Amino acid sequence: MTTGSSAPRILVLTGFMGSGKTTVGQLVAARLGWPFVDTDTWIERDAGQPIPAIFAQQGEAAFRRLERDACARAAQLAQHVVATGGGALLDAETRAAFLADGLVVCLRADLETILERLGDGAQRPLFGGDRARLSALYAARAPLYDALPHQVETAGRSPEAVAEEIVTLWHTSAS
Repeated sequence: MTTGSSAPRILVLTGFMGSGKTTVGQLVAARLGWPFVDTDTWIERDAGQPIPAIFAQQGEAAFRRLERDACARAAQLAQHVVATGGGALLDAETRAAFLADGLVVCLRADLETILERLGDGAQRPLFGGDRARLSALYAARAPLYDALPHQVETAGRSPEAVAEEIVTLWHTSAS
C-alpha cells in the first residue's frame, strides 16, 4: 500500500522469475484499461540487446544499473500496470519508489512450480538450468518477497483467477 494517504498511482507486480508477472500483468492491465509495462522489455530496448547478452557481455552489475533506471522511470507513471524483473526490488531505492506511490503485489509460487514454468531456463541468466543455483536464489530472495505488503499465490491457479484477485485488491486499495 502507499505510504501517503492518497490512492496508489500505479500497480506493480513483482516476484521470483516464473511467478507470472508478465502473463498476469497483461491481464490486469486489460481489465483496468491501462497500459502494461514490463521493465525487462524497457531494459532490452535501452540496451539494444536481450537480457542474456547484457549479462554475458556486461555482467550483472551493468544489468542492475539498467534495471534501476527503467524502474525509476516506471515509478513515475500513473495508471499503468508494471511488471518488474525478479530482482528489481532488491534495490532499496527502487523498492521505496514503488512502495511510495504504487500498490506493490508480490506474485508467489513454490519452487517446483517455478521450475516447471521455466523449463530448461536457458534464457534466464541467473538460472541457466542449474536447479541448485535457482534454489539458492529463491531462498535468498524469499525474505524480501515476504516483506512486501501484498502476496498473491499463483501456483495451481489460472492467470485469469490471479488477475481477478489483483484487480479486486486494486479497487479495494484505491477506494
